[in-house]
Amino acid sequence: MMKKLGLLPKLIIAIVLGIIIGSIAPQWVIRLLATFNGIFGNFLGFAIPLIIIGFVAPGIGDLGKGAGKLLAITTGIAYISTIISGLTAYFTSATLLPIMLTPGSLAINPENPEEALLSGFFNVEMAPIFGVMTALLLAFTIGIGISVIKGDTLKNFMHEFQEIIEKMISNIIIPLLPYHIAGIFANMTHAGQVATIMSVFAKVFAMIIALHIIIIIVQYLVAGSVAGGNPFKLIKNMLPAYFTAIGTQSSAATIPVTLERTKANGVNDGVADFVIPLCATIHLSGSTITLVSCSMAVMLLNGKAVNLAIMFPFILMLGITMVAAPGVPGGAVMAALGLLETMLGFDQTLLALMIALYLAQDSFGTACNVTGDGAIAVLVNKISGFKLKE
Repeated sequence: MMKKLGLLPKLIIAIVLGIIIGSIAPQWVIRLLATFNGIFGNFLGFAIPLIIIGFVAPGIGDLGKGAGKLLAITTGIAYISTIISGLTAYFTSATLLPIMLTPGSLAINPENPEEALLSGFFNVEMAPIFGVMTALLLAFTIGIGISVIKGDTLKNFMHEFQEIIEKMISNIIIPLLPYHIAGIFANMTHAGQVATIMSVFAKVFAMIIALHIIIIIVQYLVAGSVAGGNPFKLIKNMLPAYFTAIGTQSSAATIPVTLERTKANGVNDGVADFVIPLCATIHLSGSTITLVSCSMAVMLLNGKAVNLAIMFPFILMLGITMVAAPGVPGGAVMAALGLLETMLGFDQTLLALMIALYLAQDSFGTACNVTGDGAIAVLVNKISGFKLKE
């Protein structure tokens, strides 16, 4: 039965079971779950550099193919849209989250050890093969190299490596994730923190979905004013793609619908055929809004400093690192784990909390991504010299 359930229902069940276990189970059961969490968290730490190389290098390498100037224009617009979305999320979160949440309410008081998260019975070290920054630099170097050389050997190797990493995520990390989340919530319930977390889920989700809607309207207001189309009619035509993405949780899996609806908006067939598949991998405005908002909420709750000097470089790197996040649910947050760890100082517990927060609304972030792809196609259509067809 569980195998037939989607990831979101499994996560909800895991959270509920974790709260129940944390409320009634003896301490040794919590420590047993904490042991699994420690091992899984260490494996995740080992996998993060491999995930970065597996996603980013072939993603950047593939950008070398295509229509030269049109490729550069589309990539530039997609990146600017992603950064604007991230900054919108930052300023909104910086304004609203301190009012909605209690800063420092999840920070453990060392004078009350009974409130601390329990540790596992033992730990298995799994040191990553290299650091996250090394992985990023290596991925950029390989990706740029693939895009400029004529040979296909390295490109084919990196695509096969990407397939291995996608299999690792879809066959190992994603199936074990609900157990990891259950263990985290059991431990937090035992430490008396779960009421705060559940309150955060509701408040932050409402803010994120409102931001998704606002950014879609802004994208189409800009595209419509430049291309001479009615922005709300353009949005209405894209709604089937929006709702399809909610079901698939994958920009790549939604491409056929996004493509059909973009052409229905009057975009030239050739432009749509080029822009939509490309933007499915490089335009992640909704995912960026979610990651920025959720990470700021987690940082505030744990008493960490949150300011533009910290978050702006993180947003800039997100726009690059999430390139070609795979079609599996949660691909964007998996690609961002390294940045959360190195740039924002997240430990394994906070990374698990981020994964839970992100995946619980992954559908809506993906829907925002693909709907925005249609707006970029309208802009590129105008820049290419075409008018919207009736």
